Amino acid sequence: MNKGKLYLIPSPLGDNDPAEVIPTPVLNVLQTLDCFVVEEVRTARRYLSRAGLKGHIEGLEFHELNEHTPASEVAPLARLFDNGRNVGLISEAGLPAVADPGAALVALCHREGVEVVPLVGPSSLMLALMASGLNGQSFAFVGYIPAKTEERRAAIRRLEKRSAAERQTQILIETPYRNDALFADLVATCSGKTLLTVAANLTQSDAYVRTCTVAHWKEHPVSIGKRPCVFLILA
Repeated sequence: MNKGKLYLIPSPLGDNDPAEVIPTPVLNVLQTLDCFVVEEVRTARRYLSRAGLKGHIEGLEFHELNEHTPASEVAPLARLFDNGRNVGLISEAGLPAVADPGAALVALCHREGVEVVPLVGPSSLMLALMASGLNGQSFAFVGYIPAKTEERRAAIRRLEKRSAAERQTQILIETPYRNDALFADLVATCSGKTLLTVAANLTQSDAYVRTCTVAHWKEHPVSIGKRPCVFLILA
């Protein structure tokens, strides 16, 4: 049976006008699709409306795929591509399938022989690395680390040790309401000579990126609040 393609559709990292951060060819692809797999329907509708589909939203088909979706509900999504139908995958922010549940659909497409087409857009991880001044030759995205203080500090020590051994930048993220707790544990746990980057609200008007030694951060702490933030360390 003829199969359509899966287009990986980037979205803004914040409340930007999509035209500010999403290339025009990507916005043009949106105009050709009528079916989307999304992390959250409400925010996907708002994004698509602002991206040029206002007035056409009611004619679109949406399927949710998020952290609460059972694995048993992923396989049936393969039928969306029947008869050559193309589908768009949209995450809540940034690039689909990177630290995002949409990776399950991408894996399904590879198993089912569906072509996957990644499109250009903002990645908070790469933007943070670019702006950090840390090692961009060798780096690792480690995602979320444990939330409990002792477990988190143990994880930080392991990451710092790995960074020192391999001269490798370690990239972390956290749920926004725990940003300040993670920052405090990084400062309390890492060596004073270790470099720590805080990159918050990237691409927004109040974007903040700063790299300093942990010793400097101890003397000049910052309040991040609930802004989306990426943390990087290099020992």
